Amino acid sequence: MTTSVSRVPCTVVTGFLGAGKTTLVRHLLENAGGKRIAIIVNEFGDIGIDGEILKGCGIDTCPEENIVELANGCICCTVADDFVPALDQILSLTPKVDHILIETSGLALPKPLVQAFQWPSVKSRVTVDGVIAVVDGPALAEGRVANDMEALQPQRAGDETLDHDDPVEEVFEDQIACADLIILSKSDLMDAAGTARANAIIGEHSARAVKIVPTSHGKVDPSVLLGLGLAVEDDIENRKSHHDGAFDHEHDDFDTFIVDIASVANPDELAKRVATVAEEENVLRVKGFVEVGGKPMRLLLQAVGPRVNHYYDRAWTAQDDRRSRLVVIGLKGLNRPAIERILAG
Repeated sequence: MTTSVSRVPCTVVTGFLGAGKTTLVRHLLENAGGKRIAIIVNEFGDIGIDGEILKGCGIDTCPEENIVELANGCICCTVADDFVPALDQILSLTPKVDHILIETSGLALPKPLVQAFQWPSVKSRVTVDGVIAVVDGPALAEGRVANDMEALQPQRAGDETLDHDDPVEEVFEDQIACADLIILSKSDLMDAAGTARANAIIGEHSARAVKIVPTSHGKVDPSVLLGLGLAVEDDIENRKSHHDGAFDHEHDDFDTFIVDIASVANPDELAKRVATVAEEENVLRVKGFVEVGGKPMRLLLQAVGPRVNHYYDRAWTAQDDRRSRLVVIGLKGLNRPAIERILAG
């Protein structure tokens, strides 16, 4: 067996905050056709919401020990400290895994991560099968890469250089620049004209010809995404980004913190408060688990800007910390006291 055949393929799933990465990964797990899948999930926050969602899937070919969470840090900034040990942990599993999915945080740049696959100790064991970028279709259809862009419009109108200095735009462009396939998420929420606008924006930001796959609820045939065999680490120089030549990048343009709230009686009322926070503050993302009074089920709440989604994902267990906790992520300078006051009701 050759080295290239024996190496475990890895698919990097990148995309901005709330674009739909976890939904896509969960669909891949549920439709992997018997392949043993392992996941490295990275979050820009102190608690791992996405990892908890994936661990609750109950899929035999991806048991909990196959899911490694890297919380409170950006994987592209901590490759040596966090990613390589996580990779070692997964590759030591028995039975051996057939494929590894790496879900980056919404603020991570995929290129530094892919470059780590060039290290001799890594390259001999794994290869990057492909990089998948998930983009928020409805946001793009409205001319934005994320739902917070209205807050930046007044500054942009007065200073054209903000088009280049905007950290949100840069993250989006770097993720697109490294992609082999682009998933246009939430396509069921767009009409034909909106889809055309979204595709046009992607084309404007992409320097390479990359296929765009529209999807709703993350439903994409795994054969479209897995088994590409591209060995992306050998082609990384053809994927130009804003941070080429830089040793690292900073996330000083973003804030993240946790808000503890009391048990709620009405999830819809909480959703309204979350939407209010998104509209009044520079909040990009809110997500977390909530206790609803009198309910044995755990409420999962996720918001991208003012779009709020919530549902009961499973029953609380004796091992769960039943505190209601929400992770808030946004642009630097968030008014934490105001956000905490609104969320607390």
